[in-house]
Amino acid sequence: MSEKLVKKCELGEFNFDNDLVTNCSAVLENVEKHAEALNVSKEQTKSYLEMAQNLKPKDVSEVLKLALKIRESGDVKDTEAKNDASRLIRTIEAS
Repeated sequence: MSEKLVKKCELGEFNFDNDLVTNCSAVLENVEKHAEALNVSKEQTKSYLEMAQNLKPKDVSEVLKLALKIRESGDVKDTEAKNDASRLIRTIEAS
């Protein structure tokens, strides 16, 4: 299922609307709080925060991969972060 969603994003087969942008931004902002648990470097974290400010359709597959990682991670205990990740995944599934 997750591979299918990533492929959908890589092919641009989704609606790039306000809901998607909002959900992507929420996931990207959570990366800073959970960088260590997600094994993300400070440089990557900075890059993700910049991406959140200027999200493009080509970035969605990368954000989806982060959302899947957050949702599946046993090291991320933050319910809000997991909910943000799940919302993004559902938004992409529905588009």
